Amino acid sequence: MSENPATEHSTLPSTWQPGEVEAELYERWVERGYFSPSADSPAEPFTIVIPPPNVTGNLHIGHAFEHTLMDVLTRRERMRGKAALWLPGMDHASIAVHALVERQLIEEGTSRRELGRERFVERVWEWKRNYGGQILAQMRRLGDGVDWSRERFTMDDGLSDAVATMFKRLHDDGLIYRAERMVNWSPVLRSVLSDAEVDHKEVEGELVSMRYGDGENSVVVATTRVETMLGDTAVAVHPDDERYAHLVGTEVELPLTGRRIPIVADSHVDPEFGTGAVKVTPAHDPNDFEIGRRHDLPMRTIMDETGHIDGTGTEFDGMDRFEARVAVREKLREQDRIVAEKRPYVHSVGHSERSKEPIEPRLSLQWFVKVGPLAKAAGDAVRSGQVVINPPEMEKRYFDWVDNMHDWCISRQLWWGHRIPVWYSPDGSEQVCLGPGEQPPQGWVQDEDVLDTWFSSGLWPFSTLGWPQDTPDLRKFYPTSVLVTGYDLVFFWVIRMMMFGIYAMEQPPFRTIAFHGMVRDGNGKKMSKSAGNVVDPLAWIDEYGADALRFTYLRGANPGVDVPISEEWVAASRNFGTKLWNATRFAMLNGADPQAEIDTALLTDADRWILDACRELVASVDANYAEYEFAKVSDALYRFAWDEFCDWYVELAKVSLNSGDEALAANTRAVLGSVLDTLLRLLHPVMPFLTETLWTALTGGESLVIADWPTVREQPVDQRARTRIEDFKKLVTEIRRFRSDQGLKPGQRVAARLSGLDSAGIEGLLPAVRTLVRLNEPGDGFSASAALEVGLTGAVAGVELDLSGAVDVAAERKRLEKDLSVAEKEHKGCEAKLGNEKFLANAPEDVVAKVRTRLEAAAADIERITARLQNLPG
Repeated sequence: MSENPATEHSTLPSTWQPGEVEAELYERWVERGYFSPSADSPAEPFTIVIPPPNVTGNLHIGHAFEHTLMDVLTRRERMRGKAALWLPGMDHASIAVHALVERQLIEEGTSRRELGRERFVERVWEWKRNYGGQILAQMRRLGDGVDWSRERFTMDDGLSDAVATMFKRLHDDGLIYRAERMVNWSPVLRSVLSDAEVDHKEVEGELVSMRYGDGENSVVVATTRVETMLGDTAVAVHPDDERYAHLVGTEVELPLTGRRIPIVADSHVDPEFGTGAVKVTPAHDPNDFEIGRRHDLPMRTIMDETGHIDGTGTEFDGMDRFEARVAVREKLREQDRIVAEKRPYVHSVGHSERSKEPIEPRLSLQWFVKVGPLAKAAGDAVRSGQVVINPPEMEKRYFDWVDNMHDWCISRQLWWGHRIPVWYSPDGSEQVCLGPGEQPPQGWVQDEDVLDTWFSSGLWPFSTLGWPQDTPDLRKFYPTSVLVTGYDLVFFWVIRMMMFGIYAMEQPPFRTIAFHGMVRDGNGKKMSKSAGNVVDPLAWIDEYGADALRFTYLRGANPGVDVPISEEWVAASRNFGTKLWNATRFAMLNGADPQAEIDTALLTDADRWILDACRELVASVDANYAEYEFAKVSDALYRFAWDEFCDWYVELAKVSLNSGDEALAANTRAVLGSVLDTLLRLLHPVMPFLTETLWTALTGGESLVIADWPTVREQPVDQRARTRIEDFKKLVTEIRRFRSDQGLKPGQRVAARLSGLDSAGIEGLLPAVRTLVRLNEPGDGFSASAALEVGLTGAVAGVELDLSGAVDVAAERKRLEKDLSVAEKEHKGCEAKLGNEKFLANAPEDVVAKVRTRLEAAAADIERITARLQNLPG
């Protein structure tokens, strides 16, 4: 056996204590520059840009899940020899930061408007310096192998230049314009909101039907927002609705206003809904806005930016919108114009994600991106196969969005963010769009608004690499290799990156889009504070270690499917790590040597079997990574490590190690070392801290982070060795079950006679069988009192046990009779349920199926226990 410095000088503690080593290991990796690839490297690049978390954010359960997937991919590709870059950064998150800092100002008795724009922005930068980016430290706890030297922020100088450059290019190409359009308006924030910042909730409101006009020419319309009738400019009916054909083209008086409004015919109206006539408020409803454009209707804005009625010339001016809703309804009631009221009327209402109040659809002068040609290019890139979506079934959702996009409102009435690079002449009659470094004419004033945060994050895959400059990083690492993201961000982020990447770089920003699902609790429910099932991943890391959490995530990560997680599963993953730790300690204590050469002539069946299984494991892991089948990767690793290696091979290896044949033992040490080396390499991307500790102790190597990924050369499987080992496993498993049925304790040794092993070709494994199932050699006076036959490949093995004095017959009979009573009671209860027609008719199918399964299990228990009772002596 070759000398192995690692096994001579390295020892492992008796237990794995992740909290004692994780932080130190991580900082060592960073200090040594393992995560910082050179743009000059000749190696093939592999790039992931991290979806930038909000500067206000903390590492929540979803972040930790997504980061684990990205880190796993990056670590593996680094081990495969690629220049692997995982680029970190943060988003300035305009609305989130505004909400946070403005709350602080309110507590101090002031507001951002009292502070003014300049002082407010200074206050936000101060907040960022003191508190922003907490999530970055938390990412270290998880083990994120990101390149901190390339960390970016969406409002640093380079990215701000990229934003201004992109805006100007789009503007000069006619793809950015300013117009009055319908938007989501937050009266609390006094700003437009993106669709991503609006939560739609089912609420209980009222549906009020009211009569416009009088006599035969009157019409009845219904609304959930009575106050908006002050801004009506028409009533619309369907062109084919004969009930109103005589009224189309006439006018009707709008109550409370003194105005007369036309009745128009529009195919958008559903004649089956309500009375078939609808009020049209073009400045306060998206559908009404389109009707207004088609019929050239006036668009009367009746609310100011704070949600108060304004400019109607009525007694309601100055009222809050909700106060006005009641006042207008009651005024209409006084005039006997309320025809019907439905309460409660449940309907969906958009709410501001941050300020929680109902958003107000509002006509507003804003900046927009003309998405038509950009969205077409983003769709074509996927249709042509230039970009691959995984799983493929997510393509439909992608195309549903990209093929039906409306122009994108990019202006926000906030102060923190990238200010729109457009200047207006002193009288407001002219405007100019400027790029980085360009100066406006003297006296011109810059647009007050800032850009939607999604505008800058849409540039993220290339702005972070130095664009618009032609940098070495941009040339080396763009396009990125894969985008790992949740399916909920298809529209809000993915498509925007696709549009901007293709427009600016003339090629998509990534080659693959790998969608994952949402993290849910162990019962499959969405996590929320109100449900009380939100989990802090850092608490689980404190309790079980980062590796346990990471492995748990991977075990549930099927492409595009939601991921349930529970503390019980994290604890099980910790136990898996402990199992691997103990197996490695055993191997090292017995001289396992990864550097030793394996002599194929001395390989046992167990050696050949585990080496074949190890080669198949590498192939399986590689194939599943190629399809982003993370759950299948982890399942293969778990089953091999726990079942094949720890439970079987380690036990079989003990026979060779204790055989007294030094050559055979040395060869087994080499196999032990080789298989462990491969297994730890394969597990490293998932469980970096544990595997680093074990591998460096086992091999004496510098670090698994920069170690080679396992590769195997093709060679045929030794099928005979595999068959013999499978027969051995079956025999041991059946004997263990048989011992249990006889009432023997797991560690209790009994004399046994075994036969038929030579016919199955596993006679050489007889010592291992006896060791694993605690069977002594039959001595003088051996008396077989229990017998078992096990069908093996081409043979039947016989097992006879001498139980004399080994079992307390009376106690065993009492135990078995108690178990039989429980099984019979279970069987009777299940039979009664399945014989109940009412239960079968009303219970869900899965519940009925479970009862049938329980009935079958109870029947099997009754049969097994009865047989055991009959076989008891005396």
